[in-house]
Amino acid sequence: MFIDEAKIRVKAGDGGNGCMAFRREKFVPRGGPSGGDGGHGGDVYMTSSASHNTLVHFRFNPEYKAGRGTHGEGSNCSGAAGKPITLEVPIGTQVYDQETGELIHDFTHVNETICIARGGRGGRGNQHFATSTHQAPREHELGRPGEERHYRLELKLLADAGLVGYPNVGKSTLISRLSAARPKIANYPFTTLEPNLGVVKIGEYPHTSSFTIADVPGLIEGASQGAGLGIQFLRHIERTSVLVHLVDVSDGSGRENPVEDFKTITKELAEFGHGLDSKPTIIVATKMDAANPEKLKKLQAYAKRRKLPFYAISAVTGEGLDPLKYAIAKLVDEHRPDPASEADYVPPALPKPFPPPPPSARSR
Repeated sequence: MFIDEAKIRVKAGDGGNGCMAFRREKFVPRGGPSGGDGGHGGDVYMTSSASHNTLVHFRFNPEYKAGRGTHGEGSNCSGAAGKPITLEVPIGTQVYDQETGELIHDFTHVNETICIARGGRGGRGNQHFATSTHQAPREHELGRPGEERHYRLELKLLADAGLVGYPNVGKSTLISRLSAARPKIANYPFTTLEPNLGVVKIGEYPHTSSFTIADVPGLIEGASQGAGLGIQFLRHIERTSVLVHLVDVSDGSGRENPVEDFKTITKELAEFGHGLDSKPTIIVATKMDAANPEKLKKLQAYAKRRKLPFYAISAVTGEGLDPLKYAIAKLVDEHRPDPASEADYVPPALPKPFPPPPPSARSR
């Protein structure tokens, strides 16, 4: 099950209470206060993992709680710290504060770790309240409560190229021919109900390279206002470097003008925003095994006027797949983020541990 949205509640551990105790031993006549400190509560961390590609594990388990610190004990024994927990999310997950809508973090690299809820500080025992004039203190501190936060998680797939177009133009068939992805393929609209991600390999060993390609449910006119399915998945191609726009040039679609098909989908991308309409685009005429020559000619002429790369393929027979595959790889290499910027990435700093309590002022 592909789940790309989830809401979770996290609760960091509470700090343990400080202890009030006095040293009572046979040969220590002036033992004094000996209450230990409470342990700090456990933190809640979130980290990006390459072994996850969906948020389904948060949909059915929305609440997470770290361990609380134990209470202090006599003989100046401090309580144990609470056990922290770490939640794993897929790369491409965005974490929003559910109450304010603020973007807390965007996981774009593997093994990024942030603290999303800080554990409570442990209370001080009565040993810390002893002074020269107050040698038998009965004051002690309670542990601080841990943070409780509500978050909304959104997953945006990280792909190099994205397939867009009307339903039933052959996107799922194409990704199944170019990669090892096996989406459901059928001859009816909206067969694809969820995004599919595939890895395309080109070249011969040892001179090989690869890129990832995403297939989202088909778009229709009015998608930016909520019509159809594709609009809710368009965020998965926001981070792509290249768009591959598939247009059906056969008579099976029931639409007469392939150029209008291209313009309609491009308009929906523009209305969705996030720069989708300005991404490098390859126009692909599909279903060449049953193509209408007039439709093909119109689309090819339009691509030439717009100076857009144009390829004609048949995913069924394999016609034109290799040239298209290499063209996508070349365009992805040209527009992929600069590796230098990846090398300069600095992971977020984790919170510093609580400083130790001040030493006891009482004399030994």
